[in-house]
Amino acid sequence: MPTIAVNKADLYKALGKEYTTEEFDELCFDFGIELDEDTTNTQRPIVDGVEEPPQLKIEIPANRYDMLCFEGIAMNLKVFLGQTTLPNFKLVPPPNGELQTTYVKEDTARIRPYFSSAILRNIKFTKSRYESFIALQDKLHQNLARQRTLVAIGTHDLDTIKGPFSYEALPPEQIKFTPLNQTKEMNGKEMMQFYEKDRHLGKYLHIIRNSPVYPVIYDSNRTVLSMPPIINSNHTKISLDTKNVYIDITATDKTKVEIVNHILVAMFSMYCEEPFTVEPVKIVSPHNNCSRETPDLTPRPTQASINYINEVCGLSLSADKICKLLERMCYRSTPSTSSEGMLDVQVPITRADVLHQADIMEDVAIAYGFNKLPRHFPNKSAAVAAPLPINKLADIVRNEAAMAGWSEVMPLILCSHDENFAWLNRKDDGKTAVRLQNPKTAEYQIVRTSLIPGLLKTLRENKHHGVPMKVFEVSDVCFKDESLERKARNERHFAAAWYGKTSGFEAVHGLLDRVMLMLKSAFLTREEGLSNEKVEGYWIDEVDDPTFFPGHAASINLKLDGKRHFLGVFGILHPNVLKNFDLPYPVSTLELDLEVFL
Repeated sequence: MPTIAVNKADLYKALGKEYTTEEFDELCFDFGIELDEDTTNTQRPIVDGVEEPPQLKIEIPANRYDMLCFEGIAMNLKVFLGQTTLPNFKLVPPPNGELQTTYVKEDTARIRPYFSSAILRNIKFTKSRYESFIALQDKLHQNLARQRTLVAIGTHDLDTIKGPFSYEALPPEQIKFTPLNQTKEMNGKEMMQFYEKDRHLGKYLHIIRNSPVYPVIYDSNRTVLSMPPIINSNHTKISLDTKNVYIDITATDKTKVEIVNHILVAMFSMYCEEPFTVEPVKIVSPHNNCSRETPDLTPRPTQASINYINEVCGLSLSADKICKLLERMCYRSTPSTSSEGMLDVQVPITRADVLHQADIMEDVAIAYGFNKLPRHFPNKSAAVAAPLPINKLADIVRNEAAMAGWSEVMPLILCSHDENFAWLNRKDDGKTAVRLQNPKTAEYQIVRTSLIPGLLKTLRENKHHGVPMKVFEVSDVCFKDESLERKARNERHFAAAWYGKTSGFEAVHGLLDRVMLMLKSAFLTREEGLSNEKVEGYWIDEVDDPTFFPGHAASINLKLDGKRHFLGVFGILHPNVLKNFDLPYPVSTLELDLEVFL
């Protein structure tokens, strides 16, 4: 979790009360954050001959981007203490009535396709406010922006430049400007060499270094504002005297670019001449349908169930009481007039972490007080931990396989597309596997739909050991499922693989029989399974599966509660599969879907 250091005296002044360390520690606990250190009684650094004032070092949850600065911590705690309510952030037109415009060129899609912007007009900086403004940008770069790979922020003195602006992508030799805090003009390529050994900026060069074009932002006079995500221009440098700030945000993530914009303007618009006002910027980006005015300060509407909140928290609060509690956590909410038993909740722009009604329920519990919640639910024993049925079932199968002499392995759940399909002689219909949008390597392209590739890779990496080797895994695979909110579902599977100088088919078959026996499923003949409606159990059928050697594979079928289920397949792997995984000896495998038994 990030740790934010704030001036102790300034924070207590903002909260309107002096706290002892114990009292403030308790307040932090009640709000769901943690006081890591109070430096009052410790030796503090000397800066310009003056000892640094006492600080409070506060640990913030990684998802609370709105608390990565002094302003966010003070605002949230004041609302929590009931001293104020969340401000109404609003957009105001510029003095001349004409919005500043930024034109996004199509070539930017090759490097950093998304752009957002805002203007803070008539802002008043002090030394502490300025330092907090810069520190928040750095925290966002390290946290939400993933070291500037997803989002990069630039802030500029608007009075030194003239709109309209243009966001372009050009060859590095064509980009020339004087970087921040430098006196010499350089082109993009020269800057890469100049900052290569820079302790701060050197770690960001890789983001664009190998691209044929670099992103760059110009004003109407072709004055460079910045070359994101590396560095701003010295010409547009902001200072304590800056009155109007132009914010540019470039990104590879469409969602996070707006989150960063919201956090910046929400935290520092309080210092504008008219507090909590933001001047929008018109973005013209027709090539990717991203033309709009930013930022959009409209709260995000959602709903939460009153019964759900009360049931999970073990309470019986009225809708009005829950709304009052949510107000302490920066929400605005009312009982729904269209859906009985629901709350209409307005999620503020500062709360990008709220994704589900479970998040709203958690905030109700915080506002109510975790220490005040009932120790157990009425008429329930939910306070007593118990394994999920699927985990209990998995443990039964895991124990039986281990006691039968098989070794458990735990490969990664990500694999390459070829390992999951082509190397197993399977075709991808595009409807089953969940793909990663930006995989780090070719080995982590998709979420596996079978446990077999992981077992075969484990055998490959250990083939220098003696044979036979008998390995198994009980874990999840993943499939696309458009019927679900998350568009994917997990299935708990059991798989085993025998590797040796003989096929080991009989050993895999024996393990199948043992596992099915422990799951209280009797073996049936095919005729019994298909004809007798009252008989329950499992049987096997010969199957033509390209993953296996022809004539040496069987499907596993189960009749349970009067219904037929397909459990999986076992058999001797095809020689091409063995060649793909670089395995010289035969391998027999088994894979079952365990969720059928629940």
